[in-house]
Amino acid sequence: MDSQETQSQALTNKFSGIEDALDVETEIVPADDSGAIKRSEITADIAVTKEQVQKDYEYSRGQLYSLIEKGQEAIDGILELSQQSDSPRAYEVAGNLIKNVADTTDKLIDLQKKMQEIENGPKGAAQTTVTNNTMFVGSTADLAKFLKQQRDK
Repeated sequence: MDSQETQSQALTNKFSGIEDALDVETEIVPADDSGAIKRSEITADIAVTKEQVQKDYEYSRGQLYSLIEKGQEAIDGILELSQQSDSPRAYEVAGNLIKNVADTTDKLIDLQKKMQEIENGPKGAAQTTVTNNTMFVGSTADLAKFLKQQRDK
């Protein structure tokens, strides 16, 4: 216990000038090992996390659908306005709005792909191995023997 108090005092003395300069008081608290996480708590947290991921997915999907629908309504309105006014600015706004709605639909597809990756894991991660630029080290006679053995098999 004395060694902990000595360490605490040494650290306090080391930073006392900072305390005076910042006009604050600090206290060093010894580490407590009672906060260790048990395996059952981790398993429960994973189950809660999966539920939260599903809930977030459904919420995000609903929001994206809502944005797409509102964007379609806005596109219809701005196209009518641009046809009536023949204003180049109105057509520019309509084009930007169409682009934004298209980007939102891409986000919806990306959300779907990300959810599938979370549920199933990444596809093709360990299934294929591609080796490029292989090199044979040896003499031409060794290579000829190797090729002959491969052909005879």
